[in-house]
Amino acid sequence: MRYYVIAGEASGDLHGSMLIKALKDRDVDAKIRFWGGDAMADVSGKAPVKHISELAIMGFVEVVTHLRQVIGNMFFCKKDILSFSPDVVIGVDYPGFNLKIERWAHRRGIKTVHFISPNLWAWKQGRIKQMKDNLDALCYILPFEQDFFKVRGMQQSYYVGHPLVDSVGNYQGTHLDTGGKPIIALLPGSRRQELHRSLPLMVELASRHKEYRFIVAGMSLIDRSVYDKYISTSDNVELLIDRTYDILLSAYAAVVCSGTATLETALFNVPQVVCYAANPVSICIAKALVNRRIKYISLVNLIADQPVVTELLQQEFNTARLEQEFAAIVVNMESRNRMQQQYAYVRSLLGDGGAANRVAEIVISLVR
Repeated sequence: MRYYVIAGEASGDLHGSMLIKALKDRDVDAKIRFWGGDAMADVSGKAPVKHISELAIMGFVEVVTHLRQVIGNMFFCKKDILSFSPDVVIGVDYPGFNLKIERWAHRRGIKTVHFISPNLWAWKQGRIKQMKDNLDALCYILPFEQDFFKVRGMQQSYYVGHPLVDSVGNYQGTHLDTGGKPIIALLPGSRRQELHRSLPLMVELASRHKEYRFIVAGMSLIDRSVYDKYISTSDNVELLIDRTYDILLSAYAAVVCSGTATLETALFNVPQVVCYAANPVSICIAKALVNRRIKYISLVNLIADQPVVTELLQQEFNTARLEQEFAAIVVNMESRNRMQQQYAYVRSLLGDGGAANRVAEIVISLVR
């Protein structure tokens, strides 16, 4: 069978790579064409149609400023799908782009599956009708989404578990040499916009704490020069590219830009401070649209439905507050132990893994 898989961000590349492997394991004749990154390329043995380095755009203002690029990618994707003639189009997260492509494909008689639901419980619940009409299957990954979709009558939705349970659980790496100092992981985000807002304060923190070894978890989809611009101001910060799990395996604590990385950090049992800053206009728009009952931004807190990790957002993400919360996770042993105990609760909610296998089985059953 022929599968067209679309991932547009680093986390989607990771989840997409596990899905491609699961599809190939079940369908020896699988022909797969995809948008994604290096992880998907490694498991498929070929380059993506479009690399995530060209696609990762987040925020209302940022999308508007890149509108020509987004529209161009949409047009190109439709043309490429028609050329490939797949049995199914599978969108991996990246909802602003994928839901539009899936609607277009469905109207042309192509089966459509969306893996990792957009956060409809937080905002844009109007998308539910569109998804009911245009998706043959929705595979969601957060345990509390089960009640959400059941109440709203989305019959073609399936809880598959969280794919990070597998990616972290199956990881076999080696500890980094600490050099005699505890390692602090700095995860500034996978998009340039996030990095520009988070990394300067992280580096400033490192400059004040020579007793620790700070390592930035860089990504090859961002030019090294972008990291060097900030890291060069401190002699206490190192950069490792595409070795996030090695760093987290070895870390004593972490400062993490909100996103998938917060849950990865928790699954590695590393105490963390979560931070996030975005374009102020984007934040104002988001506040107007987001469900006011949503209390948290980090995945760890959302899953636990309690404040497991501290979130420093917008103006709260400043020198004084970061210093205060950093002390709480590196010096205060009671605070560290309490956070790690709560991590165990989060892990218990996520099940035993196998998300990509379940999605692959749903896809193949649907197409056959």
